[in-house]
Amino acid sequence: MAVCGKEYTSGWKYPTILLCLFGFFADMRAVDPFTAQYFTGSYHNLTVEQVKNSVLPVWTYSYIALLIPVFLLTDYLRYKPIIVLQALGLSISMLLMLITRGEAAMQGMEFAYAIFSSCDVAYYSYIYSMVDIVYYQRVTSYCRSITLVAATLGALLQQILMSFAGVSYFYLNILTLTSALVSLVCSMFLPVPSRSMFFHKKMPGDTILSKQARSPKMETTEDTNMLKGCEAERASNTNFFNVIWLLCKEVKECYWSRKILYWSLWWAFATPIYNLLVNYSQLLWVYVEPSGKINAYNSAVDAASTFLGAILSMGAGFVKVDCELFGEAALTCLSIIDAGVLLFMGFSRTVWISYAGYLIFKSSYMLLITIATFNIAVNLSMERYALLFGFNTLVALFIQTLLTVVVDHRRLGLDLITQFLVYGSYFSVVAVMFMLWTTYLLMSHYCKSPGSDLHSTITAMSQGYGLNSPTAGSGASHKVSDEPSVGQ
Repeated sequence: MAVCGKEYTSGWKYPTILLCLFGFFADMRAVDPFTAQYFTGSYHNLTVEQVKNSVLPVWTYSYIALLIPVFLLTDYLRYKPIIVLQALGLSISMLLMLITRGEAAMQGMEFAYAIFSSCDVAYYSYIYSMVDIVYYQRVTSYCRSITLVAATLGALLQQILMSFAGVSYFYLNILTLTSALVSLVCSMFLPVPSRSMFFHKKMPGDTILSKQARSPKMETTEDTNMLKGCEAERASNTNFFNVIWLLCKEVKECYWSRKILYWSLWWAFATPIYNLLVNYSQLLWVYVEPSGKINAYNSAVDAASTFLGAILSMGAGFVKVDCELFGEAALTCLSIIDAGVLLFMGFSRTVWISYAGYLIFKSSYMLLITIATFNIAVNLSMERYALLFGFNTLVALFIQTLLTVVVDHRRLGLDLITQFLVYGSYFSVVAVMFMLWTTYLLMSHYCKSPGSDLHSTITAMSQGYGLNSPTAGSGASHKVSDEPSVGQ
């Protein structure tokens, strides 16, 4: 069995279990639902304006600055060191929150937390370099669902401890720090992959199952080919710009598919609002309910929204409908609803309505991001999916940075209510854009066959997307070059 620093070349259960343990303890952050109250309370004694204008924006700016270097280092260092760095970033941020005070110290804490956030790409792509392709669907389900379970349990644990034991934010911080340190220990024992996407390419046929089925003659031939491949790999790795060029080429080929472009754009446009909602909703609740009597239910609302989102996401995988086709309708409808929810949160002065809006937006986003992930991943190899994950996140962070700059106190200096109205207006534009896009796609197919009814129109549309083809849903077997291009 693999230990720290050794390469691991067989089996899928050991790395999957360790990664799931890491994800569970890293995401079971009991202090998260009350971070705003922790900052503005007697322990840190910051004002709402300090937190909104000087502390929280540091996370956004640091995140976007770190994402590209972390993405490249993730591939070059073969994942594990970046996962260890992710655990270190979380542990340091919780430690700074615990032992330091003041605005500057909390800005440092946000920077450490940005390190943790930027390393997500390593967590979500590590397992694909460790297991055979036949296990991809299973390990993806495990690694994603465990984070939702951990977030729900962390919020529930916090609610129980605060409501029935009177535990303070300080001790919740200690509990979260302990969980982060356990995740750090788990990351130390993760095995090191032998290959990565670009700097250490995987050789054709180099899979776990193929190794088990090799004959001695095949092993001799493949060992020779492996040596030649490694020499070529070392030669290519000496030129860093070749890798950058390959990255750009891969991104271009991915986005040339109209379907991938559709869902990636929604991913990039919706994720900034989700991040900003999670960051600033607690401040909004403090703003509309300064007494703090009702704010004690923050963790219950967070747990409920995460649990509902998990149920909806799991249900999307079991409902027998054409997810790629009806997903577009769900995206349009839920985007319109979410835009209305954000505007309603801005106009409302009742914390219960803000709670309801938070629950609706977060759970619907988790459902839609699951559908988007499926529609993107089913048409890409897992290597390209990891690349697209990083690039979509980068575009989302760029938009999030622009929105943060707009509402910054040094520019417009908007209050929290107006800030949420800006978010709602932005998302309304996104919802209208996708509504028009979806309507255009439907009507264009309908106009091509004016004698057909709605059923044949939808059928034609699905065929145009390749949904009724024999290979539909076959995962990595799809090729991006076979998809309808943006220019078609």
